[in-house]
Amino acid sequence: MKSYIPRPLYTKRIEPFVDKDIIKVITGQRRIGKSYILLQMADIIKESNPKANIIFVDKEQLAFVDIKNYMDLYLYTKNAVKGHMHNYLFVDEVQEIENFQLCLRSLLNENVCDIYCTGSNAKILSSELATHLAGRYIEFQVHSLEYAEFLMFNGLQDSLESLKRYLTFGGMPYLHNLVMDANVIFEYLRNVYSTILLKDVVARESIRNVSFLENLVAYLVDNTGSLFSAQNISKYLKSQQINIPTQTILNYLRALCNSYFVYKIQRADVQGMKIFEIGEKYYFEDLGLHNAIRHFDFRKDINKLMENAVCIDLLRYGYELHVGKNGNKEIDFIASKDDHRIYIQVAYMLSDEATVQREFGNLLEIPDNYPKYLVTMDEMQSGGNYQGIKQISMRDFLLAEDKENIR
Repeated sequence: MKSYIPRPLYTKRIEPFVDKDIIKVITGQRRIGKSYILLQMADIIKESNPKANIIFVDKEQLAFVDIKNYMDLYLYTKNAVKGHMHNYLFVDEVQEIENFQLCLRSLLNENVCDIYCTGSNAKILSSELATHLAGRYIEFQVHSLEYAEFLMFNGLQDSLESLKRYLTFGGMPYLHNLVMDANVIFEYLRNVYSTILLKDVVARESIRNVSFLENLVAYLVDNTGSLFSAQNISKYLKSQQINIPTQTILNYLRALCNSYFVYKIQRADVQGMKIFEIGEKYYFEDLGLHNAIRHFDFRKDINKLMENAVCIDLLRYGYELHVGKNGNKEIDFIASKDDHRIYIQVAYMLSDEATVQREFGNLLEIPDNYPKYLVTMDEMQSGGNYQGIKQISMRDFLLAEDKENIR
């Protein structure tokens, strides 16, 4: 039996749906910890019902190599079901099973078992499930370790040095098995990156120009947090005698997003929330993978690392994100959830008056009373207030579970 470190941030979201007539789908990037969430849910179920019959299918194990399509899964499950017990089906990497949705739909209709599955491809999961199981599944997206989890997994205390390690090495759960050595960690992360690119992007999306895909990822690394336009990239490539159509660039970007490797954040007007079709930003699921792809300089890259960390932290807590546009001013993030909204600017240090005026000024010009934060690495000013705008340290922001009421 595998040992693991609990991740209640996710299991507590799933628990209310145990024994409910709805398929629980756990999604996220490869190697992010989805399999262990499944194991934790199985243990939680066994703890409350020791007689529960757990049927576990892990498509990354050779033991299940014969389960190739929906009928194989259906027959395996029906054979493993015990009629006098509560039956629970767990399928890890369900997208590896051809037409899996047909099996899940039938099992759900027959009320055979309570169903949980994981997947690493948004395109396949969303299209197949939405088509065949609309309204009968619920998705729980898992992200890399948040800062608090990173501290727990690696036995660290909260400190500026620990935060720097987090921003450098990222939050892939397996890192706690490795020594905190940059060479060792980045070697592991480069292998994870290659696996994601080849299995979840190239093979899954039938990518032909792998060399260009790798160059596109490198470009996204160099321009994390910068406004991006596929059309402008296409024009730039043509100036370099490289002819890549705009649609190809868009397709490759979509493929990277489908693997949960990067996230596209669109621009929206602060007043009215009109979404702009041109110009978006891309952020990486994991900072360690981001830093392993290209040689990085912590001092030079700190601003984009901070911005990326804030982005994923907000997604982790269920916010819908946009890059804000207010006239000719830009707001790093408009974060919305239910009827709440917060505005966030991210800056390394407020080194001079011009920086103070720019960062606070962008927020001051927003004509509403939703909370506004400036996130910085400046620990001394954390909790300070500038005309109603709260300055918060990066550590305090990442450790806060309630982003609307950070003290």
